[in-house]
Amino acid sequence: ARRVSDRCDVLVPHVLSLVPLQTLVQLQRVSKQFHSLIQLYLANCKNFHLSPLGPSIPRDAFCSLLKDSRALQSLSLPRCSDWLTDSDLLPVIGQNQQLQSVDLRGCTCLTRRSLVAVSLTCAHLAHLGLAHCEWVDSLSLRSLADHCPGLRSVDLTACRRLKDEAICYLARKCVKLRSVSLAVNANVTDEAVEALAKSCRGLERLDLTGCLRVNDHSIRTLTEYCPQLRSLKVNHCHNVSEHSLEPLRRRGVEMDVEPPLQRALVLLQDVLGFAPFINLQI
Repeated sequence: ARRVSDRCDVLVPHVLSLVPLQTLVQLQRVSKQFHSLIQLYLANCKNFHLSPLGPSIPRDAFCSLLKDSRALQSLSLPRCSDWLTDSDLLPVIGQNQQLQSVDLRGCTCLTRRSLVAVSLTCAHLAHLGLAHCEWVDSLSLRSLADHCPGLRSVDLTACRRLKDEAICYLARKCVKLRSVSLAVNANVTDEAVEALAKSCRGLERLDLTGCLRVNDHSIRTLTEYCPQLRSLKVNHCHNVSEHSLEPLRRRGVEMDVEPPLQRALVLLQDVLGFAPFINLQI
């Protein structure tokens, strides 16, 4: 018994943590002993990242792997759109109240119930990925804002049901936000961006790619209220001009659009096959 215990002490924390998840799934089938060891490891595992295995893992395997889990701090299930439903996810969320990071990007078969469960259960949540989850609505986002005030990053890319009102509410409640993506949402206007700027003054990264209704006014507000801004994405924001971006460039903010002169040179190079020598320092 002592020898078996010693093996567990070595295998579980020091060896199994280095084994890829796909291999763990396969090892479970080797013997009852391996199955028990892996279940013991997963029951105490702090990080569970399903990518890139997510799209191919069977639902039954996922449920079996996490049925005894109680210690998760990070749960990443991106692109499990073919099979992950509320009934699969809710038991895992309910058993792991110490979760700090949850990534559900591209999980299109979930509903607002999952986000409400995350907000009610995970009081320490700091990072949340919801990109391309079109089931996210104002009601579920308000629940998140009410119960997770320590949220530091949230990805709401292509959550097209969200409008300014819900995002403004989130900004007022979650003032510690440092990274936000509102990309690919035609409903987002200056009102939402200004609410983020004024409430979340420690904002460092903001993605507004494809937010067609955002214009220079809110970008100037960002410049005024967010001195720690390090990255701003405004590609395809046709109403945002260099006039509002230039002060941020001077501060060293990283952007995904080139200054007009640089864009012209790149276009010229594409057309002519070379770029004339121009001193850009002038």
